[in-house]
Amino acid sequence: INYGLSGSDFQAAYAVSDNIGVVFNASYMNETSDSTDNFHKHIFFEGGTGYFMPIGDYFQFETYAGYGFGRINSYQSSGVFSSYANSYVNRFFVQPAFAFKTDYFEMAFAPRTCFALISQDGITETGVFAEPVVLLKAGGRGFKFVTQLGFSYLLNYQFVTFNYEPFIFSFGLQYSFRKVKSENKF
Repeated sequence: INYGLSGSDFQAAYAVSDNIGVVFNASYMNETSDSTDNFHKHIFFEGGTGYFMPIGDYFQFETYAGYGFGRINSYQSSGVFSSYANSYVNRFFVQPAFAFKTDYFEMAFAPRTCFALISQDGITETGVFAEPVVLLKAGGRGFKFVTQLGFSYLLNYQFVTFNYEPFIFSFGLQYSFRKVKSENKF
């Protein structure tokens, strides 16, 4: 569970085999200004599947691909200019990652690429984003504190008119359910 610039985020992953995993993410924000009529509300769900592979005792490579959908409703006013959005978002992603992992510390670099289709009032724009992120985790075998820091670069900025958050930052807490392998002794 994380909190950051994108609001509250829930992330879950499950290894269905020794090398295949599934992921599920959800994001929610309901932010209203105390002094103006400005607000931002969104809800977003995302899922994917991928491949992960340990490299030696401390390193791991993984790559995931998936799809997400959601809704954004916001109003922003700054004097002369104002903007209202009631948009639907569909997003496809590909995310490789390279990680260093121990029982108590993890560090990963994930250069994610996203294709976002944002629709409002019958008009759809497609944004192509490069989202490099560094992920840090520290703690015990079960619980770890997590922080994520990165950027969201709109690669086709000359073709879109929507606003987006260029920074990625969140912090939170992770719990890992570990399956204990039993040994048959005969």
